[in-house]
Amino acid sequence: MLVHPAISESGLGALGTARSSLAATGDLPAPEVMCPELLARFAEVSDGRCDQGRIHPVAVVLVLCAAAVVAGMGSFTAIAGWAADVPAELLTQLYGQPAAPPSKATIWRVVTGADAAAVDAVIGAWLAGQATARERTGHPAEGQTTGLVAIAVDGKTVRGAIDAEGNQVHLLAAATHRDALVLGQLEVGTKTNEIPMFAPLLDQLAETGLDLTQAVITAEALHTQRAHAEYLHDHGAGFVFTVKENQPTLFAALNALPWSQTPVAVRVTDTGHGRITTRTIQVLPAPPDLPFPHVNQVWLIERYTRDHTGTTLSAVAALGITNLPAHPGTPECLAILNRQHWGIEVRRDVALVE
Repeated sequence: MLVHPAISESGLGALGTARSSLAATGDLPAPEVMCPELLARFAEVSDGRCDQGRIHPVAVVLVLCAAAVVAGMGSFTAIAGWAADVPAELLTQLYGQPAAPPSKATIWRVVTGADAAAVDAVIGAWLAGQATARERTGHPAEGQTTGLVAIAVDGKTVRGAIDAEGNQVHLLAAATHRDALVLGQLEVGTKTNEIPMFAPLLDQLAETGLDLTQAVITAEALHTQRAHAEYLHDHGAGFVFTVKENQPTLFAALNALPWSQTPVAVRVTDTGHGRITTRTIQVLPAPPDLPFPHVNQVWLIERYTRDHTGTTLSAVAALGITNLPAHPGTPECLAILNRQHWGIEVRRDVALVE
């Protein structure tokens, strides 16, 4: 589907859509966005309705819903109102023939009846393709690791969402550093934790078409696990992990390294909100006897925040490990990956609280 200029700045323009495989009548003027596979991907999803007498295909309804949500619609009523304003010629392109927009009742039946896991997989696969293309066009000076898609694995409890037993929903998600696109997510059951969900989450990404050999995975200290490092090594993926005292032997080994004699590789100072923040990173080759597999480099990041009088407001230090070699895992690259990962955590905190 070609995006009509009337809504190119709204949801469909932001999301991108697809041309229907059915013959459409008429042409749209000045199309601005074209993404050939999204409609076809949504066609793989079942919503439980029988085919007989179906006027609104599930793929079309889901495309309209996705675009409406991107445009800021947050309820079935709002989505239906947004869909009602879609130009008739654009609906013709979607349906392959002249058609009225779906009603609120139809949208509700499709969305509540659709296989949620299948919808999640379709959206994740499409976003993974977009993310791979975008990340590969990035320049290292813009915070990109050359040829690698940077993905943060992050777990969060969704406030206000409960399961059938009244428990809060906790999700482990994989999101791109560049645009915070959630490529996939799994619910963490109340009888388990995030750690055993790490490999299944990345398996899900691989099944949707993400090439893990072209990815670098960042994660907080909870996921600094030997099994995770083995998994990523076996799949040809990079990793950048923070190390804390949940791995006491590893933490002690890193903390004992000669950081005081190691020069600062990168120093960045930011000002804003009445504060001056200085970040530094020091990087060393991994010691041969490090009690953790497949590590090529280790690092120490320090962050100092002061007010304009020079008074220290906070001082934070973090140790970490990576299997990236010195190229492309330069100190600049490692500093950026860590800062972007922290940024993803903050953005997801805000999004899931809201």
